[in-house]
Amino acid sequence: MASKVKTIFANMSWLMISQVLTSVLAFIWTVLMARYLGPSDYGIFGAAVSISTLLGVFASFGIFNYLVRAISTDVENEAKYLNNTLGLKIFLAIFYLFVVFVVVTLLGWNRYVIGICLLYAFEFLIKSFHDVIFSSFQAHEQIKFQAITNIVLNGLTFVFILTVIYTNWGLLGITFAYILANLAALAYALFALRRHIIKPKLAFDFSFYKVLLKAGIPFALSSLFYTIYYSIDIVMITQFSTTYATGLYNSAYKLISVLSLFYTIYTAVIFPVMSKLFKDEKDLLNLSFVKSIKYLSLVTIPIAVFTCIYGYDIIGIYGAQYIEAGGVIKILIWTVCFLFINGACTLILNASHKEYSVTKIYSLAAIFNVVLNLILIPKYSVYGASIATVLSEILILVLELYMIKKIGQLPDKHLIYDLIKICFASGVLGIVLYFFNLNMWIAMPVSIIVYFAVILLIKTVDQEDKLIIKQIIGK
Repeated sequence: MASKVKTIFANMSWLMISQVLTSVLAFIWTVLMARYLGPSDYGIFGAAVSISTLLGVFASFGIFNYLVRAISTDVENEAKYLNNTLGLKIFLAIFYLFVVFVVVTLLGWNRYVIGICLLYAFEFLIKSFHDVIFSSFQAHEQIKFQAITNIVLNGLTFVFILTVIYTNWGLLGITFAYILANLAALAYALFALRRHIIKPKLAFDFSFYKVLLKAGIPFALSSLFYTIYYSIDIVMITQFSTTYATGLYNSAYKLISVLSLFYTIYTAVIFPVMSKLFKDEKDLLNLSFVKSIKYLSLVTIPIAVFTCIYGYDIIGIYGAQYIEAGGVIKILIWTVCFLFINGACTLILNASHKEYSVTKIYSLAAIFNVVLNLILIPKYSVYGASIATVLSEILILVLELYMIKKIGQLPDKHLIYDLIKICFASGVLGIVLYFFNLNMWIAMPVSIIVYFAVILLIKTVDQEDKLIIKQIIGK
């Protein structure tokens, strides 16, 4: 167990370093870009990214998720999986661009917006090739190459966006900044893959394409339904309201997305390990699941409480023109808490070969979210969309816990006690911040001190946690 724990946290350390750097850069360029573009153009940016993501299932078809599991458990056939996936994705890319063009045309958006949407669709295609290469990195637990790729991607994106703002090239310049940065990162990822793991080649085994597409269907449907309820709100706000309202919502949404990037650490490191644990040691699989929920909740719940108190101050970093979005971020922040927990639940179900159950759950959540958006957006605009997103996350949690109970992996009462302690400590933090009414920048270090003091006082860190920490540091 000690070696597996060390492997998990060694990989997590690499991703943590890259994620901290990239999250800081993403936070800075998000603020600068929003200030530069203004709510209306920032709304077009948000709509373009959302529509390309929403239709992204036609570019990936869920194959990435399947590849991680397949290569992790069948390394001998890695070349066959990887080469045929690269060949298949050429056909999927052409089909994806066609679908995006048809959809945005039917929505009746003007030529300028359609052009921006197609460019971001091309950027999404490049990212989808990143994912194919990442599947090999993750299956071999060589996460450092994925981490370096992310550093290259986000570092160049930051430099290019600063250049665009300085030279005043507008939204079109911002769009090409994203594309060029992704191309450069893809070049590095291919170099690392060829040098350290495998030299990929294009393969056109059409009979194996059928195997890949069939295996990817449940993951593709899950991804589609998830992106529907998580991205459709921006598209619907653009359709039913204005690009200004979309910009307000997107300003809060992007800040949440920057925070949610830490979830990629969990996904990239834990999923291939969980797939192997299901094959070998179910007890350790359950332990990784329980501890993941605990540790992620330790971070996300106090952040949500802090954001609820300082929402308007946080959104104020965009400038006075975005101040209306303060109420939106106070609602949307809770999606982060549920996103992390639901993500852990989804991964244990996928690792346990219950992907069709996950598909059903996300399909129900997508329908639920679309219906709520149709009801709430016309009446409450951005606030309605925020509420719909949070309620959809809660529905997914309830349904996934039900399925986890059926496969006998439901956590015992100790996790419930831990979560109660975390909520209590977060509640104490909220009370302190509310009554002292501190400046936001002063409140940040104060929050850390108060929160962890309460956590230690009520003994949230148990003997099992201490054992894991000792194993990580080699004692």
